[in-house]
Amino acid sequence: MLDDIDTSRFISNSIYKREISRLQTELGVLHRQVKDLGFPMMVVFEGWDVSGKASMINRVLMSMDPRNYSVHPIQSPDGDELLRPFLWRFWVLTPPKGRIAIFDRSWYMKASDDRVDDKLKKRMLPSIYERINSFERQLTVDGALMVKIFLHITRKEQERRLRKLQEEKETPWRYLPQSWDHHKHYSDYLKAYDDMLVRTHTKWAPWHIIPAHDRRLATVEVFKAIVSAIESRRLEIIMGGRRSINGATYDEDDIPQVLSMIRDPPPMDPPEYETALSELQNKLVRLQAEVYARKVPVIIIYSGMDAAGKGGNIKRLVQKLDPRGYKVIPIIVPTDDEKAHHYLWRFWKELPPAGRMAIFDRSWYGRVLVERIEGFCTENEWKRAYSEIIEMEEQWVDEGAVLLKFWLNIDAETQLSRFNERMNNPYKRWKITDEDWRNRSKWDQYIRAAEEMMYRTSTEKVPWTIVEANSKKHSRISTLSAIASAIEGRLKEQCPPPSSSG
Repeated sequence: MLDDIDTSRFISNSIYKREISRLQTELGVLHRQVKDLGFPMMVVFEGWDVSGKASMINRVLMSMDPRNYSVHPIQSPDGDELLRPFLWRFWVLTPPKGRIAIFDRSWYMKASDDRVDDKLKKRMLPSIYERINSFERQLTVDGALMVKIFLHITRKEQERRLRKLQEEKETPWRYLPQSWDHHKHYSDYLKAYDDMLVRTHTKWAPWHIIPAHDRRLATVEVFKAIVSAIESRRLEIIMGGRRSINGATYDEDDIPQVLSMIRDPPPMDPPEYETALSELQNKLVRLQAEVYARKVPVIIIYSGMDAAGKGGNIKRLVQKLDPRGYKVIPIIVPTDDEKAHHYLWRFWKELPPAGRMAIFDRSWYGRVLVERIEGFCTENEWKRAYSEIIEMEEQWVDEGAVLLKFWLNIDAETQLSRFNERMNNPYKRWKITDEDWRNRSKWDQYIRAAEEMMYRTSTEKVPWTIVEANSKKHSRISTLSAIASAIEGRLKEQCPPPSSSG
């Protein structure tokens, strides 16, 4: 692919001056449309060492208002970044609506540098490309504009530039040894880049491959790509057009009504409950230590109708745990900053590092429950959320996380009884709000939405666990037992017991 790029092209200085003057003016005007029209924009610069990425970024920035962009120079991951899925650090850097983020290198280092350096097994490449395409699709279908630029130079040109830099003793270049090493493996990088460009060139985030031998030509082509992308988006918004990206397939299936079929378990005697609870809590203390030692992230989400017992479950879960090893995340109405990002952004931000636990009281499933029913998102948005959520969860599990999803199931009579108890107890009255009563009036809608949520997002890797929660004792024992079993299972996968044969 890259071998077919004509690197002999050039433009004269007079044409360059005329074109770049026009393009700089256009970009200076157009980049303000990103803020005025309220969409996020991401510009990704990839390419060979010494192809001119840094100087190109600087030229682009000189035409923009510095208050409206951020630049992210990406290096190999270290520290906290290595303890989370590789896309985590890029999710948290995605810009809010109205701002521009420019990446000097990006998530594509995983598919190029790591591949050549043998940090990535070849069999993992298809899943890496799939995750990258999913990441870019989720952002762009939600309204982000993504411009991906690859600056290409030949091996001979790269060597010429490296030698010239080497001769400039007065301005030593700190990355020169690494670039020479990359130059020695030019053919390996060529294969990796070719594969990467082909597999990630999509209609929602196409590549602009720009020959960079002639710096003037490259500059003009880069400006043209950015200007054209913003202008196209501006016209699309002004004309009221709909984005043609297909975010997900949604079939109008018959959804099984499973929640009404859940039956109450036999009652638990208080001594039986206390004994079981203590044993499980002690086991979880031991497992927390192993999780930390083995660097396994644990993610637990509690969902259910109001008064289903989520808070009480979480309290019993963490009662004996080391508080330094877990974080409870209550999900409430999103902030203005959260609303300005993709709806999954705030959950990626809370992803625990390896060895820690994140416990969500409500979760990203609000998109297909409260946001769907209350009209806080469009029908297209909540319909495509099912596949987006599955993609996110399976990425986390594939990279080593234990992820459990509990639906605490209560009936309408139990909810009413608990609401009244809260109203009549001055120490619990803070738990009940007008919003709870209003949501109760839509009980049937929420139950149908919950059943569809579980039907569409219960996968082999990340199934839903429906817990009978009319009995608080039963629900607490059931969830703690499931958590302990899941963690034990993952630890055995990491270090299976020795064979008894022989």
